[in-house]
Amino acid sequence: MPTRTPIACSLSATELPKRLAEMEAIGADALLTADRTPTTARLRFRASDDTRERLAAIVTAESRCCAFLNFDLRDDAGAIVLTIASPADDAARLMLDELADAFAATKA
Repeated sequence: MPTRTPIACSLSATELPKRLAEMEAIGADALLTADRTPTTARLRFRASDDTRERLAAIVTAESRCCAFLNFDLRDDAGAIVLTIASPADDAARLMLDELADAFAATKA
């Protein structure tokens, strides 16, 4: 029987706000567009080495603490695209919303 990855973030109550602030800072600096479906966020950022490094660090860290989410970072048509996908689970979608909203906080 396959095991299911738990829908839980392993960050502490003090670590989560810091991580979300990092995402908001990247979004403020470089976010171009944010497209959403119920289980996917596709975020396009202005291409630069600094932005790629910052996003790669976030993807690495988030992949550890939110293993139930799928992160894909790639170059596409002069931009850096981060796609975050969640299972069709209410708790997972809430976490997806929180992460996507953090990146787009200054664009609202």
